[in-house]
Amino acid sequence: MYLYNSATHKKEEFRTHTPGRVEMYTCGPTVYHFAHIGNLRSYIMEDVLEKFLRYEGYDVNRVMNITDVGHLASDADTGEDKMLKGAKRENKSVMDIAKFYTCAFFGDCAKLNIKTPDVVQPATGLIDEFIRVVSVLIDRGYAYVAGGNVYFDTSRLSRYYVFNDHDEEDLAVGVREGVEEDANKHNKNDFVLWFTKSKFEDQALKWDSPWGVGYPGWHIECSCISMKFNGEWLDLHCGGVDNAFPHHTNEIAQSEAYLGHPWCAQWFHVHHLNTSSGKMSKSKGEFLTVSLLEEKGYDPLAYRFFCLQSHYRKGLVFSWENLDNAAGAYQKLIKRIAALKGGDGQVDESAAAKLKEKFLTQVGNDLNTSMGVTCLYDVLKAPVNGATKLAVLEDFDRVLSLSLLEKAAALREQEAAQAKSASGDGGFTIQGEGDPAIDALVLRRAEAKKAKDFAGADRIRDELKAQGVEITDVPGGAVWKRV
Repeated sequence: MYLYNSATHKKEEFRTHTPGRVEMYTCGPTVYHFAHIGNLRSYIMEDVLEKFLRYEGYDVNRVMNITDVGHLASDADTGEDKMLKGAKRENKSVMDIAKFYTCAFFGDCAKLNIKTPDVVQPATGLIDEFIRVVSVLIDRGYAYVAGGNVYFDTSRLSRYYVFNDHDEEDLAVGVREGVEEDANKHNKNDFVLWFTKSKFEDQALKWDSPWGVGYPGWHIECSCISMKFNGEWLDLHCGGVDNAFPHHTNEIAQSEAYLGHPWCAQWFHVHHLNTSSGKMSKSKGEFLTVSLLEEKGYDPLAYRFFCLQSHYRKGLVFSWENLDNAAGAYQKLIKRIAALKGGDGQVDESAAAKLKEKFLTQVGNDLNTSMGVTCLYDVLKAPVNGATKLAVLEDFDRVLSLSLLEKAAALREQEAAQAKSASGDGGFTIQGEGDPAIDALVLRRAEAKKAKDFAGADRIRDELKAQGVEITDVPGGAVWKRV
């Protein structure tokens, strides 16, 4: 597999520290509110990446944090703690907020067929570990105490900016909008490892530490959680592109200072989901959630399909029209799969292997999910029997996770029930070759004719003709056959 590496700015062959095993870390949510669908785009693509690595035969250990303390409104150590902000908004305790929105997040993930990582660790469960690592950084001269807080000293590094060639003037404290100067910092790029009450008197969650009562900074959480559960050598770190600086930059700085050797070889960043007005966020009034999609009648997996049609390194523009197009294409795909006959011969293993080889090559080229979707249509068009097509589609869906066969089976049952109901009432009898999908279209045509929607009936006849189906009206029903 080849993946673009944000740290080297090029596509590279994916390699791991231990052959055959992937230590994978993905930045989890700050659980102060519902995740919007822009957040969830990253988790969908990371889910596909993990499943593709498993598909290739890797043993994957995927770790994810839950940030329930320490993430300030600004990533630059300023503003209010997001968890406290959420608690004030709903007049609940911080831990009640964390529990509710953690459950909501994983509920959304389940609806989108996103697998739960092997390890999920809330930040509040590893406070002692954060304190231990910060103490080591102080002892080694990489951190200092000032104004009651503990800061990482970026001047000790030979290279701080890892992912981008930033203009230092643009990053100067006081130049970036919304960044307030912290007089305790020795250098403008230093960042907080541990806050004490000198930062917030009203902080809800706080613990004793050698530096005073306080709580961890956001960046130290991910480093410590990964080092504890992934070990000293991390193969793959994932997150949204907005986390690259300063969050991931700071993770690298503190992790390598602590370990004394390079930490993570491969960095995978998913680009934004945008609206016509720009990047989607919780503060712009464009707060689109999975629940809202469902309220509007969309299957959450239609949104997953929408995301898979684009490359993870390209900004994706959301609009209801674009989602409608994706939902329509997804439903048509399900209908075509529902029309396949599983009992149509034995699986042609040789033909299946060729189709799978193409899928591995296409998706393995920098996680090209749009080509992975194209491979589904290639299977449907392939000159092989229905049994082979269904077996290969099921195999590909181990990675794409669109519930293709389950949705197709449900559609067949629904259409069979509709056809049975129609014939059972004595109003219309369908004779054909036992395909519920075709029966349903024939029934819809009859209903259109009964409603005097002759144009609609003609469109259905043309659709059947395009599928190679000839329909003949008879008294009390219709007869169809493939020609």
